[in-house]
Amino acid sequence: MPQVVRSRNGALHGPSPVPPLPHRFRSLADRESVEVLHRAARVLVASLPALTDRLVEALYAQEPAYRAAIDSDRAEVWQEVHHSLRHNVGSLIQPREFRESAHRTSRRIGEIRAEQGVPLDAVLHAFRMGGAMVWQDLVDETARRDPDDIRLLVHVAADVWNFVDEHCGVVADAYRQAERRLSWRRENRQRLMVAALLDGTARIADLAEAAEMLGLPEQGRYAVLAVAVGPRGPGAGVAGGGHGAGLAAASDAGAARHGPGPASRQPVVLPAAHPGAAALWHPGPDAEFAILPLTGPPGELSELAAALDVPAGTRAGIGSAVEGLAALGDARRLAETALRACPAAGGTVLLDEHLPDALVVSSPALAGALADRVLGPLDRLDPADRDIIVETLTAWLDADGSAQRAGARLYCHRNTVLNRLRRFEQLTGRCLTRPRDAVEVSLALAARRLLGT
Repeated sequence: MPQVVRSRNGALHGPSPVPPLPHRFRSLADRESVEVLHRAARVLVASLPALTDRLVEALYAQEPAYRAAIDSDRAEVWQEVHHSLRHNVGSLIQPREFRESAHRTSRRIGEIRAEQGVPLDAVLHAFRMGGAMVWQDLVDETARRDPDDIRLLVHVAADVWNFVDEHCGVVADAYRQAERRLSWRRENRQRLMVAALLDGTARIADLAEAAEMLGLPEQGRYAVLAVAVGPRGPGAGVAGGGHGAGLAAASDAGAARHGPGPASRQPVVLPAAHPGAAALWHPGPDAEFAILPLTGPPGELSELAAALDVPAGTRAGIGSAVEGLAALGDARRLAETALRACPAAGGTVLLDEHLPDALVVSSPALAGALADRVLGPLDRLDPADRDIIVETLTAWLDADGSAQRAGARLYCHRNTVLNRLRRFEQLTGRCLTRPRDAVEVSLALAARRLLGT
């Protein structure tokens, strides 16, 4: 504690282990004023339990934020107030002896109240109420003993209130430090919980706690959005074992890099009117993930995909809907599959609307083998000639088998389209009017487009 009273003759002045606050007022007290203060303070020490009772009652009546704490554990609050008053009043008599212990007491109170969620303004109000009550009791005791001595007590008023202000500063600093620590722990815990849910490694016993922590219903409907910037790399976003550990590691790395708060910057903008706008984002090693709460009709995901603001060069994949927080690991893997089905140039893929492409990227080796088997004969052609046939096949399939619409898209006559399709059939031995062959051709084209095989 700072020295509360500084006499002009230096009788109470000594080295201070804690630097004083700036702009301290020089005390006007003399020896006689100090003696008056000490006499009154000793009476307060002797009646400390009664003073504590009065302050606790005043806090209950005047500071609503303390009522819950007092109702919950009145004895604990009483002990805290008594401990603080004992050190603070003791500092009036023996400032050097009580300074450090009084500082520790104030810091501890600031930390405890931050942990309990008591507003800082209420804690500071409580300290000032205590200071005002102590000062009033000093004045009352001095007036009772000898009213003429009150003029001497006024000389130490500035020191007493500087003392109160300094302790308010100590409390506020300790409170804010504790609040920052608590915020970091809370956000890091939330980050790790989201990682565990997306990994599929969250324990069933922890789901209720996760729901409360994240503000999500345990049995709600969810989908996961996966977002990546830039072209697909080898194996990027591959669903399967081992990737969950990467999510947890990325979560820890994000905490180390960014500290409290979200560890990523989302490269897409969710529509504000959609419930998914309140998505929880999480960084992964190859993509960013967002947990999307679903509350609307079955077509909700289609509307979200259409409204998603995706910058150029960004790929976004939305997985199928799942039921409950326990299934978010599956939802994340579905989102990764959708992400891999995105065009290399960017765009949005809703898995439910691109299931054939999802089949292709889910088994790259088999898809590559199918592409080689179906389209391999075209590789013997001149590249320009091969590309024309592949482009015509793709346009014809996109036009639902209409040569007329395919020709309009390719700026050529429908007969030109038909001639190119017949040439393809001659080269590959496939018949495009046979459903099985048409399916194989479609999947083979998707494999070439998505896997570059």
